[in-house]
Amino acid sequence: MPESSARRVVLAGASGLIGSALADSLRADGVEVVSLVRREPTGAHEVQWLEDASPLDPGVLAGADAVVCLNGATIGRFPWTASYKSTLLWSRITPTRTLATAIRELGDDAPALVNASATGYYGSQPGAVLTEDARRGEGFLADICGEWENAARAAGPRARVAMLRTAPLIHERGVLKPLLLLTKLGVSGPIGRGTQVWPWITLDDEVRAIRHVIDSDLDGAVNLCGPTRATANDLGFALARRMNRPYALRAPVWGMKLALGRDATEALLTSDADVRPAVLENSGFTFTHTTVEDAVASAVPATR
Repeated sequence: MPESSARRVVLAGASGLIGSALADSLRADGVEVVSLVRREPTGAHEVQWLEDASPLDPGVLAGADAVVCLNGATIGRFPWTASYKSTLLWSRITPTRTLATAIRELGDDAPALVNASATGYYGSQPGAVLTEDARRGEGFLADICGEWENAARAAGPRARVAMLRTAPLIHERGVLKPLLLLTKLGVSGPIGRGTQVWPWITLDDEVRAIRHVIDSDLDGAVNLCGPTRATANDLGFALARRMNRPYALRAPVWGMKLALGRDATEALLTSDADVRPAVLENSGFTFTHTTVEDAVASAVPATR
């Protein structure tokens, strides 16, 4: 990756899969990373926040080139009870609002806000090609993403605000986590009809894309997803071939709704969303992993 133009980045959500990889990448290139943490700080590179209802001191963000907010409880915990739905919303909106308020108070000296969102913004829109100007979809996850992005926009108008509509990660701790065990046991197969289009991205390209957004003048929505279309079956077949296992047992939709709940099933498994990274590609970004097969091969050791 070319040398970053950023010299100081404030990062919220540094303990997560994406956040920790991003912090490592930035520090490896000499960028100072200040992490916002919920626990007692362990050094000058950490600042405690959100321990109560107190606002964040804008001085913590002053002088940063960008503030990156990746906070949010995992959507991979099931079922999505009413209580956990509240957690999914709170864990995204509250940190974003807190940062937006502090950034806005810095006026003309405000750093850019690079804030997480998700391709779940688009909901399920079969047959449509979804670039950043596509309409918001329907459903619980789409509604969360809409509120999340509105909270981030409040950092403006003087600050640059970019919303990272990230696709599910092709990683053993990402979308592959439940699929790996099923495939290893030889009981994987189409999820529903299996032809629904799933957006995807690798961790490597996710980190590279976030750094590209930090170093560029991109603002507004930015789709962080792989450049080629892939269905649920494409991903499942690629994983089965990689692990030398069969891919034949179909998982009925009614069974998934019974086990995971309707909202989670429709948002994560049966959703059909052909999301394309138009803004990234038009800004000159190139992907390391261009197909879902390549992505699986990079994330999963081959089984003989």
